[in-house]
Amino acid sequence: MTVKGVDVASYQSTTFSTSGLDFAFVKATEGTSYINPRMTGQASHARAAGLVVGFYHFLRPGDMKAQARYFVEKCASAEGDPLFADWEDTGVSCASKDAFLAEVKRLRGSSHRVGLYCNRTFWLNHDTTSNAGDALWIADYVNAGKPRISADWTFHQYTDNPLDTSVGKFADRDALRKWTTPGAGARIAGALDSLIHGD
Repeated sequence: MTVKGVDVASYQSTTFSTSGLDFAFVKATEGTSYINPRMTGQASHARAAGLVVGFYHFLRPGDMKAQARYFVEKCASAEGDPLFADWEDTGVSCASKDAFLAEVKRLRGSSHRVGLYCNRTFWLNHDTTSNAGDALWIADYVNAGKPRISADWTFHQYTDNPLDTSVGKFADRDALRKWTTPGAGARIAGALDSLIHGD
């Protein structure tokens, strides 16, 4: 079974339809100078409908550490929201993509999944490391859940009509929500240990 969701940017309304959806990934930033003006409203709208919310940053050539900082500081994320690099600009190398993922992971990896969005062409022809962080979100406009890659994927964007729509490899929304909290089990165990031992 799979869960279904959309990704939205400033081109979409803040009140996009959430009917039949389990998640919404919202464009947050681009480079080091752009913030989606509808980001906060779109994220709030999705949360109010009970959806799992994530955010993505459109990579541009330049300082990847600076872009990572800009992304995590400006996006309207709450703990557990997945954070993605959107890799579509041919001026951004595979090494730069990896540097961005590493920096976001360093900054937010203890409380967020950090993944990669790209299309099939980028994954097959521009990627050389197979590094997608915690999740590969692949775009390939074929049957849902059947992207034409051999790599393991977590989300598959299979159409852009009427919105960019994806499926995720999760049994249901609860399973997706559990996945979004990295290290939750370890943190709970640590808290219980502290209670038991009075630390």
